[in-house]
Amino acid sequence: MSEDVKDNVAPEVEKTRYSDEELAEFRQIINEKLAQARKEYDTLRKVIMHNGSNDIEDTTPSFKTVEDDGAYQLSKEEASQLAQRQYKFIQNLEAALVRIENKTYGICRVSGKLIPKERLRLVPHATLTVEAKEMLAKKGRN
Repeated sequence: MSEDVKDNVAPEVEKTRYSDEELAEFRQIINEKLAQARKEYDTLRKVIMHNGSNDIEDTTPSFKTVEDDGAYQLSKEEASQLAQRQYKFIQNLEAALVRIENKTYGICRVSGKLIPKERLRLVPHATLTVEAKEMLAKKGRN
């Protein structure tokens, strides 16, 4: 009789996408990260755009040495690189919001499996499972 019960139980179906409630949770996480990322990006842009004029925001002496100018340029270049990375992060988060709207968010672009919630909470713009990412990294090394 126990065999009859086993035959009548439907096999557990693997989820192919996250529910609307789960997507709403991820949307909230992404919007919070997006707001923070935009604020940091704006700060970096202000650092880059500051042209070094001796206005009321400038507390440095009006004379500058070659070393001062070199350090300033290096600092500006570092800020520029950080701003570029931040801008790319913002674009990735915005793309994740589009995937949420399309209800394709959280689906690995290589395997088609759902990316675990824990990974998406930490890296909300992820498009690969850890396994797929490792597999692609190995192929890239060979």
